[in-house]
Amino acid sequence: MRERVEKAIQKIRPHLQADGGDIDLVEVTSDGVVKVRLKGACGSCPMSAMTLQSGVTRIIKQEVPEVKKVEAV
Repeated sequence: MRERVEKAIQKIRPHLQADGGDIDLVEVTSDGVVKVRLKGACGSCPMSAMTLQSGVTRIIKQEVPEVKKVEAV
Protein backbone atom coordinates (compact mmCIF):
# COMPACT_ATOMS: atom_id res chain seq x y z
CA MET A 1 0.00 0.00 0.00
CA ARG A 2 2.88 2.38 0.73
CA GLU A 3 4.05 2.28 -2.90
CA ARG A 4 0.57 3.21 -4.13
CA VAL A 5 0.36 6.08 -1.66
CA GLU A 6 3.78 7.30 -2.84
CA LYS A 7 2.52 7.27 -6.45
CA ALA A 8 -0.53 9.32 -5.42
CA ILE A 9 1.72 11.80 -3.63
CA GLN A 10 3.84 12.13 -6.79
CA LYS A 11 0.69 13.37 -8.56
CA ILE A 12 0.06 15.95 -5.83
CA ARG A 13 3.64 17.16 -5.36
CA PRO A 14 3.93 19.38 -8.50
CA HIS A 15 0.86 21.37 -7.45
CA LEU A 16 2.27 21.99 -3.99
CA GLN A 17 5.70 22.83 -5.35
CA ALA A 18 4.15 25.40 -7.70
CA ASP A 19 3.01 27.27 -4.59
CA GLY A 20 6.39 26.99 -2.84
CA GLY A 21 5.53 23.93 -0.74
CA ASP A 22 6.12 20.20 -0.73
CA ILE A 23 4.92 17.02 0.93
CA ASP A 24 6.69 14.02 2.45
CA LEU A 25 5.17 10.65 3.23
CA VAL A 26 6.06 9.89 6.85
CA GLU A 27 4.21 6.65 7.51
CA VAL A 28 1.44 4.33 6.35
CA THR A 29 0.05 2.42 9.32
CA SER A 30 -1.34 -1.09 9.16
CA ASP A 31 -4.83 0.23 9.91
CA GLY A 32 -4.87 2.54 6.86
CA VAL A 33 -3.74 5.87 8.32
CA VAL A 34 -1.41 7.89 6.09
CA LYS A 35 0.82 10.40 7.86
CA VAL A 36 2.30 13.21 5.79
CA ARG A 37 4.39 16.29 6.46
CA LEU A 38 3.62 19.49 4.58
CA LYS A 39 6.78 21.53 4.05
CA GLY A 40 7.86 24.92 2.83
CA ALA A 41 5.06 27.40 2.18
CA CYS A 42 2.50 24.62 2.75
CA GLY A 43 3.77 23.94 6.24
CA SER A 44 3.06 27.44 7.48
CA CYS A 45 0.10 28.36 5.29
CA PRO A 46 -3.20 29.03 7.09
CA MET A 47 -4.94 27.15 4.27
CA SER A 48 -2.88 23.98 4.80
CA ALA A 49 -5.72 22.20 6.62
CA MET A 50 -7.98 22.78 3.63
CA THR A 51 -5.22 21.70 1.23
CA LEU A 52 -4.80 18.51 3.24
CA GLN A 53 -8.51 17.70 3.31
CA SER A 54 -9.73 18.81 -0.10
CA GLY A 55 -6.65 18.05 -2.15
CA VAL A 56 -4.24 15.59 -0.59
CA THR A 57 -6.77 13.35 1.18
CA ARG A 58 -9.14 13.27 -1.78
CA ILE A 59 -6.46 12.24 -4.26
CA ILE A 60 -4.83 9.66 -1.97
CA LYS A 61 -8.19 8.02 -1.16
CA GLN A 62 -9.13 8.09 -4.84
CA GLU A 63 -5.90 6.31 -5.77
CA VAL A 64 -5.77 4.01 -2.71
CA PRO A 65 -9.33 3.31 -1.46
CA GLU A 66 -8.06 1.28 1.54
CA VAL A 67 -6.76 4.48 3.14
CA LYS A 68 -8.99 5.40 6.07
CA LYS A 69 -7.48 8.75 7.03
CA VAL A 70 -4.74 11.18 6.05
CA GLU A 71 -3.21 13.31 8.78
CA ALA A 72 -0.44 15.89 8.95
CA VAL A 73 2.36 15.38 11.45
